[in-house]
Amino acid sequence: MSNHHSMLIEPQAVSAVDADCIASGITGYALMARAGRAASAAALRRYPGARRFVLLCGPGNNGGDGYVAAAALAEAGAEIAVFALAPPTTDDARRARADACCAPQPLAEYQPAPDDVVIDALFGAGLSRDLSIDVMTLAAKVKAAGAPVIAVDMPSGVCGHSGRMRGGAFEADVTVTFVAAKPGQLLMPGRALCGEIEIADIGVPRRLLDKHAGPVRINAPDLWCDRLANKSAAGHKYSHGSLAVFSGGAMQTGAARLAAASGLRGGAGLVTIITPEDAAPVHAAHLTAIMLKTADSLAELETILDDARLNAFVLGPAFGVGEKAREFALALKDRRLVLDADAITSFRDDPDRLFKAFAGEPRLILTPHDGEFARIFPDLAADDTLSKVDRALAAAARANAAVILKGADTVIAAPDGRAAINANAPPWLATAGSGDVLAGLCGALLARGVPVYEAACGAVWHHGEAGQRAGRGLTAETLINFIDV
Repeated sequence: MSNHHSMLIEPQAVSAVDADCIASGITGYALMARAGRAASAAALRRYPGARRFVLLCGPGNNGGDGYVAAAALAEAGAEIAVFALAPPTTDDARRARADACCAPQPLAEYQPAPDDVVIDALFGAGLSRDLSIDVMTLAAKVKAAGAPVIAVDMPSGVCGHSGRMRGGAFEADVTVTFVAAKPGQLLMPGRALCGEIEIADIGVPRRLLDKHAGPVRINAPDLWCDRLANKSAAGHKYSHGSLAVFSGGAMQTGAARLAAASGLRGGAGLVTIITPEDAAPVHAAHLTAIMLKTADSLAELETILDDARLNAFVLGPAFGVGEKAREFALALKDRRLVLDADAITSFRDDPDRLFKAFAGEPRLILTPHDGEFARIFPDLAADDTLSKVDRALAAAARANAAVILKGADTVIAAPDGRAAINANAPPWLATAGSGDVLAGLCGALLARGVPVYEAACGAVWHHGEAGQRAGRGLTAETLINFIDV
């Protein structure tokens, strides 16, 4: 994915881009004309046999794009029908409607038919209020009719910033968006409502996109690959770092082995499992390339920590919730640590104790799913004015950590305000043990000396790639064999 494609643009930045375009001599109407023609081209390319194209036009510039598309489709000889929610309210949209020479009918009169192809140009990514009951009802009728939907910029009703539904929303088969993708097209439920996303180039200069892009990106190798220098053949095993993974008790050893095996595949030079004494025989029966040390107490852990070559740790997978997890985490406060699962939950009563211990140079990666996140960031989890990205960023700043907020739309956030939305994970990656594999990959990249945010982004991306290569039937064990960092 090129750097251009890791770009995201917030809906509120789009108007700044437009203003700069206009200042540099590209008129707003020229942008609208290109956008509308891009939408009509996508419609003809995808539905060449459509009986008719039905254009639903809103009052703003999104509706203007729709009028341009209507004119272009009519010019191409396609059958069209145009339904307007209200008359245009902007100069460019008024001009587009006049130039289209079509007679729009009132939106309320549209009765969806299954062989219509619907082009939704009611509201774009900048929608800031809930849809009216009429529009929500129409969206439901279109869905019930089974007519395919092409959304112009954004399915109407989806917030371009958060991906949330404003009351209701159209469900698109394809969304034609302009300049760059919007966060709400990658965050759920927006991601599911957009269908396939097509980014149309409407002639906005690259420098303007760079100027207004902001710190949130799509997770892609250009964000971290320069920090992930390849292993040199001549390197000594310690030069690729030494990773330690903590194990739970004798009945809970599998998660640590998954994380450790993943750490080896992720390129850590040496991997050690630190286990309670009673679980050591279970591990010994399974392990080949992974070393074993025992620690039941803080004193025993501190003896192991005398080896300064151990430079990254994974604590949490099936470790058990409680004081031992807290003690061990705090003993690691000067090392690079991935804190996952039970170890996160162990700090639910005093998360600040953890955050204070890891102040200074960021060296902590937190990998919560929504439930674990709510335990240590209850106020952020409960604040529904925040998007998933806003929430992860606030957590990362508070914890002075890279935060991986997991889900179908995993978000990675840095304490310095950068964030990435991951887009390459297949749905079948949500399998038992998958999180243990991710924690091990994070640990490997930390052991290799990659900074916390880049390590978190790289681990999530490589985890997604491995899931795609492993295919639908994957288990956590088979997933590890497809990791290629």
